[in-house]
Amino acid sequence: MLDQAHITSLFENATEGIILTNGVGNIVMANPAVERMFDYSKDELNGKPIEILIPDKFKPHHHQLRDGFYHKPSNRIMGQGRDLNGRKKGGSDMPVEVSLSHYQRDGELFVIAFIVDITQRKKIEGSMLKQKEELEKITDKIRQLNADLEVKVEERTLILKEALQKLEESQQELSEALDKEKQLNEIKSRFVSMASHEFRTPLTTVLSSASLLSKYTGEDDQEKRDKHILRIKNSVNNLNDILEDFLSLGKLNEGKIDKRIEQVNLKDILTDTIDEMKAITKKGQQILLNCSGDYFAFTDKKLFRNILINLISNAIKFSEEGKTISVAGKLLDSKAIIAVRDEGIGISEEDQQHLFSSFFRGANATNIQGTGLGLHIVKRYVDLLGGELVLQSELNKGTTINFIIPIN
Repeated sequence: MLDQAHITSLFENATEGIILTNGVGNIVMANPAVERMFDYSKDELNGKPIEILIPDKFKPHHHQLRDGFYHKPSNRIMGQGRDLNGRKKGGSDMPVEVSLSHYQRDGELFVIAFIVDITQRKKIEGSMLKQKEELEKITDKIRQLNADLEVKVEERTLILKEALQKLEESQQELSEALDKEKQLNEIKSRFVSMASHEFRTPLTTVLSSASLLSKYTGEDDQEKRDKHILRIKNSVNNLNDILEDFLSLGKLNEGKIDKRIEQVNLKDILTDTIDEMKAITKKGQQILLNCSGDYFAFTDKKLFRNILINLISNAIKFSEEGKTISVAGKLLDSKAIIAVRDEGIGISEEDQQHLFSSFFRGANATNIQGTGLGLHIVKRYVDLLGGELVLQSELNKGTTINFIIPIN
């Protein structure tokens, strides 16, 4: 009797709902917790099919599920499986968890259902789910704000970089402009200094010789007159050379030198030019040509000749009397190589790196007449022909300049 009392007390006082159904699915017993949970009295439940506690939308299929369970019964732990709902007397649904167990008595199957109302838990879960969704939305917004912020930072950084780059370019341009202006001022200063010196010497010679000519009126003074006339001619030629250098430099700087490419015989140009240059050689100087066979090339005849004239005239000017100037020509790998070698004063290593600059003169050539433009103009002409210059020199031993141009 004591055990039965305990069992009855357990059944009556359990907080979970307990329902016992028979083999046809009718309710045999239901504890008070079920009555409170579903708002039914014990008399309203006993003898009724279990479907009375099933929501209307699940009732059509519940018979099949129940029959399947009765056919092959098994215990089911609470909380496993899909979400379940119960139907209250008033027609409202509530979420529940159900665990099932079974036993047989006198050949009949009985099923015990333990039911827990999880309405509050579902509310909490729903609230948590909603909070999670809100949190995800906030996270997405933060992520988007971060992305937008990164884009804006990147855009601002790019704008700042571009501004800094433009500022650097402006500074660079300003620096280059200042350097060019400085170089131009230096060139102007050197030009004024050089021009005043170079023009003064031949003009002084012309004036003094012209003045002396008026004194030599006798027939036996013809030799003296011829001497001063030659001095005047040489001085005028020097002035003409200086002016020619200035005009050539001006045309180069203004881009007014046009190339006229045609097929020419380089040997003929070398021969003709050397014959002309022999007229200005110093006493005892000779110009030797080493060029066997005809060399044909597609180039500008005038520029080629001007290069040759500048190099040979320099060799004559910077060599003493009785020295030899050698000119050699050859073809190699579709290029023409013309070498002009002298036995003159040579050029120091320090001066060689500045030699092709405008108005530059070597330290050992200050007492020799010249503008300092010759090799600069030669370099510009060779560049126009798509060629290159190679210089070899040693002080007091002479200089060799090779200018190389393509022949095709």
